[in-house]
Parts: sequence; structure tokens; C-alpha cells
Amino acid sequence: KLTSLALQPVITPELMQGRVQLKCSYIPPSPEPPVQYRVLWSRLSSPGKREQVLQETTPRSFSYAELDGANLHLGDTVFCTVTAFRRGTPEQQSLPEDSKGFYAGIKFLPESLEIAEDGKEHVLTVLSTVPIACPGQDDSCKITLQLSTEGLGSQVPGPPDITLSACQVDLLPGPCSGSSCAAAMVTVTAVTDFAQDGNRGSRVRAEPVAPRDSLWRAYTPRDAKVTVRDLPTGNCYSFTDPHIITFDGWRYDNYKIGTFLLCRSDSRAFEVHVRQWDCGGHRSATACNCGVAAQ
Repeated sequence: KLTSLALQPVITPELMQGRVQLKCSYIPPSPEPPVQYRVLWSRLSSPGKREQVLQETTPRSFSYAELDGANLHLGDTVFCTVTAFRRGTPEQQSLPEDSKGFYAGIKFLPESLEIAEDGKEHVLTVLSTVPIACPGQDDSCKITLQLSTEGLGSQVPGPPDITLSACQVDLLPGPCSGSSCAAAMVTVTAVTDFAQDGNRGSRVRAEPVAPRDSLWRAYTPRDAKVTVRDLPTGNCYSFTDPHIITFDGWRYDNYKIGTFLLCRSDSRAFEVHVRQWDCGGHRSATACNCGVAAQ
């Protein structure tokens, strides 16, 4: 009897004559391979539920299914299930073996990111798990993605807490390696908003711009979620005649007239100057802030 044969089916993408094909490969058992394989292609229709789309019986150790936009679409998670049997005795068959789910489309890596309001840049990779086809003979052999950000409010989406280094990225055709057939990188930085507003979520969205390939026209990739960890903001003050409170809470007074350096960063090009003029008249020597300059 054929029971468990360790066929180990694996799905890989290929570009054949300008069409995106998914190839299900499996290992023929040795020393005596069965003659026939039944290959069942399915897609994830809802969480935990699969829908059968194609079936093939073949003597070969592989099977193809086209990403045609009819049976299989961009955005589908696709499986192939392989059963082996001998011709003439179909009742003697192996246990069906599933491949891992293959997500066909655009992915963000990482899919979710947690960053802080510290000014650091974080790399977000946008990749396609399927090859980029060239519909014409001109230079249009790429997929351009428009990137946008949106805040995830409790009810109404608020302003995003993040900025991106680019508004568009191009995915250019190239050989597939692992689960990536084309990739581009963008950096994400948290907005330092000087507000104690708690940890907030934003999302990064990518949308294909006027794709010529019909496969891409009705496709919207999954978003990437970015959580921004709120950091406390330091404050310093100069007020009335002028009393000064520093970032670390020291208090003192400066009644002098002139232009003073109020604050300077040791780590970046940032400083604040303040100008104080006499505002007390003849009876008392009092100075007040009358101008400020920040770099």
C-alpha cells in the first residue's frame, strides 16, 4: 500500500511567455515511483476555509496553475495538495500532502513595526512574491506603487504618526529568489509631536499606479501596521521678567538686557536665542522677552 511517501509539495512562482505561473513541485518516492499524481489547487477563501479551483492528474513530478485573475488572483493564498497512486489501482493511493500556503502579491516586511519618537529611521521592504511581467516592448516593465500613510483612530482616522522617505516606489522585473521576485525599500520615521498622546497606530498603504497588466488592476495589497511608542517630551521655559525653568527643573532669573543663548543641543544643529529688553521703566530694572530665534 502507498501510505505516507513524503512528497513534500512546494509552490514557486515562474514567468512563462509573459504569464505568471505557480509551479507545484514534489519529490517522487524511490526506489519505485508511482505512475500518477493527483494535484489539487485551492485558495484561501476565508480564514481557515479553502476553495478548490483546479485539479490535474499527471505522471510528472510538477503541476502548473496560472495566476490568471479568474481562478487565481493576486492577493490569494494558494495551496497544492498532492496524492500519488498507481495506474490501474487508484484505490492504492498515498495520503494527500499539502504544500505551505503561498501568498501571491505584494508584501511588506516586516508586516508590523513598533518604533519610538526618537528620530530613528526604520527600513520597510516592499516586495512582490510574483514575477513582474512586461506587457509591451517599451520601457513600461515595472509596477509603480503609490505609498500613503493613515492614522488608526478609534472611530475617525486621524493624522498619521509616521513619515516615509518616498511617496512612490518601483518594482522592477528580475529573477525570483526565495519568496521575492522584486523589492524596493523605504524608511519609516516616527513624528516627534511633543504631545503626550500615548502609543498610537498608523498604517502604510501601497496601491499600484495605472498598471498596464490586467492582473494588477483590481488589486490592493495588504497594509503594514506601524505602532509609535510615545516618549515624554522635555520642556524648558522663559517667562515674565524672565524667570527660567530648565529641562531638568532648575529655576533661576535673568534680569539682564541683551541677546542670550537659551538652549543648544550637543548632538544636532539646534539652538534657541532670546532677546531681552528693558520693560520696567525708571523705577525698577526689569527685563522682558521681546524676541526669539530658533535654528
